Amino acid sequence: MSWYYSKNGTQLGPVTEQELKAKGGSGEVLATDLVWKEGMPDWLPFGQLAEFQALGVVPQVPASGAMGSVPMPQSAAYPAGYTQQIPNYLWQSIVVTILCCMPFGVVAIVYAAKVDSLAAHGDIAGANAASKSAKTWVTVAVGCWLAALAIYAVFAIIAIAGSSIH
Repeated sequence: MSWYYSKNGTQLGPVTEQELKAKGGSGEVLATDLVWKEGMPDWLPFGQLAEFQALGVVPQVPASGAMGSVPMPQSAAYPAGYTQQIPNYLWQSIVVTILCCMPFGVVAIVYAAKVDSLAAHGDIAGANAASKSAKTWVTVAVGCWLAALAIYAVFAIIAIAGSSIH
């Protein structure tokens, strides 16, 4: 059975169970590094896996003992079974489409709609890219709306000032 592990936000592997055991014994794979193999529902910290502890690999556990705060890598694409919350910016896209700037809002909706589908198919890198694009287009739409509002305010002030002069 092939194992995958994560170091510094990069997915590595596949490696055999014996190779992973050796990496754990040498300290190359730490107790806090995430590991996964087919059939596991989610990535888990290496130090939580009883099968490696039973083989004599007892990685050092952080002093606090809290494994729940292990950072999850963001940039690599992982096999099915890895779950991660990736913001899709769908409601923000809809709001800017209705209230601000329709062309940019529609583009944001298209990207936002892709996020959950890509994540469900295991394309975490693609889901992160779609999320980032949706956020960018929401920001562009809001920026255009604010710029248009500022221009309108300037012309309104000029018109009011001009009418008071005559």
